[in-house]
Amino acid sequence: MTAILRTWDLTKVFQGKEVVNSVNMNIKQGEIYGFLGPNGAGKTTVMKMITNLVKPTAGEIEFFGEKMTARSYEMLKRMGSIIEYPVFYDKLSAKENLELHGEYMGYYEPKAIKEALELVKLTGTDHKPVKQFSLGMKQRLGIARAVMTKPELLILDEPINGLDPLGIKELREVFRMLSREYGMTLLISSHILGEIEQIADTIGVIREGVLVEEVAMDTIRSRNTQYIELITHEATKAVYVLEHKLGLSNYKILDSRTLRIYDDVSPLALNKSMADAGVELEGLSKKHHSLEDYFVELMGGDGVA
Repeated sequence: MTAILRTWDLTKVFQGKEVVNSVNMNIKQGEIYGFLGPNGAGKTTVMKMITNLVKPTAGEIEFFGEKMTARSYEMLKRMGSIIEYPVFYDKLSAKENLELHGEYMGYYEPKAIKEALELVKLTGTDHKPVKQFSLGMKQRLGIARAVMTKPELLILDEPINGLDPLGIKELREVFRMLSREYGMTLLISSHILGEIEQIADTIGVIREGVLVEEVAMDTIRSRNTQYIELITHEATKAVYVLEHKLGLSNYKILDSRTLRIYDDVSPLALNKSMADAGVELEGLSKKHHSLEDYFVELMGGDGVA
């Protein structure tokens, strides 16, 4: 698959501090690339450099096979984006805001405005000023503005902020459709790992300005292993049963109450052995590693927030 966006040694220094350090990204045409990292990791700064809102201190960016320069205006027209919080003319309606966007982008296609508003479920808002919109509605309008010019590359920084579960589900389907049916390439950052897991083809994980991993979701899924999670206040006795009664050795002690067993053993047999040994269980469930587990391991045990 052809790469639509590449970065080489992309670096940004603010006030003597390196906030992005030699980031090399490779985003393929038509894929959804999930960009993950804790707050302050450098995600938004990378996206601002890609959209030419912030100049890199060092490194290069390539779009559509061409290096970005200070004169890459036509190249940037092939991109749509939401970086941080979308801003609008509050006294104008959604339709009027999109009309203005079309004018300054040099894109004159009235039908595209109607289609974009329908796509994000904002029809029927023709006479309502944007200042009366909820946060979720403004987020939807930002996505409509980003896609109305039919960009080849769509860059979305936390696009589902402020949306309820139904709204998140609807936009998940929109992102899939833009990628699968329109061949659009999407670069999406998000704190909601479960959503990225459902839609991403590739993920890039950034920590303290360094891209620590870039990997296909299929590869992560192939690494996913099932395990049984056992919770008890008698963890020491439970370990004894695992080793001496069941002959199991492939387990991990997470804390004073939680064990993960990776050996091939049925929950029923495990429960019976614990009961026979007088080990009182608070929980016993079969699970598998998720993107969140993978992410937390990469972060060294730290969460996303």
